Amino acid sequence: MVVTWIGHSCFKIEKNGYTVIFDPYGDGSVPGLSPVREEADLVLCSHEHGDHNGREAVSLRDGGKNPFKVTRIDGFHDDKQGKLRGKNIMTILDDGEERIAHLGDIGCDLSPDQEEELKGVDVLLIPVGGFFTINAKKAAEIVKKLKPGKVIPMHFRGDKKKFGFKVIGKVEAFLKLFPEDSVILQESKLDSQQDYGGRVVVLQPQMAE
Repeated sequence: MVVTWIGHSCFKIEKNGYTVIFDPYGDGSVPGLSPVREEADLVLCSHEHGDHNGREAVSLRDGGKNPFKVTRIDGFHDDKQGKLRGKNIMTILDDGEERIAHLGDIGCDLSPDQEEELKGVDVLLIPVGGFFTINAKKAAEIVKKLKPGKVIPMHFRGDKKKFGFKVIGKVEAFLKLFPEDSVILQESKLDSQQDYGGRVVVLQPQMAE
């Protein structure tokens, strides 16, 4: 699978000519990111906030054969059973060889059943910025429990390229918790089967201005 970080929590997953877009953000909803303009076979949104549900930014194709089994896991956007920010849906894509999981805007601990379902995924897309989601420390705890093959942090603020909400944290706080096991790439794409020299792989947002 080819994984592209478009920006914020928006990712493009490609396999055998089939494309899935996760959490496209609405135009102007995320500081420092240009609008999403993609073509895909399937769009999946974790919840209905404007920086995650910009389906209108993606042109849908017809007739593509979906190589993925799609599993949706209900959760919460906060640690108050959704009373603050509502529900959040986590998603696993399984092509029969690898599994990739997008945790959306998870804002709480995983339940034992959720941990069991997500354990050992090949690629884990996880928010690390805090405030609206789990923070770096909580994200690291989840990573250590799930033991994924690769981890791609998302939903954080960048200083050099100036993207993301000011109230959320930078990725460095997360990387400090994996000092010997992380790498920063200067590109937005990742091959799920390639060894990049670190389990935690930081991509550059494709749409950073």
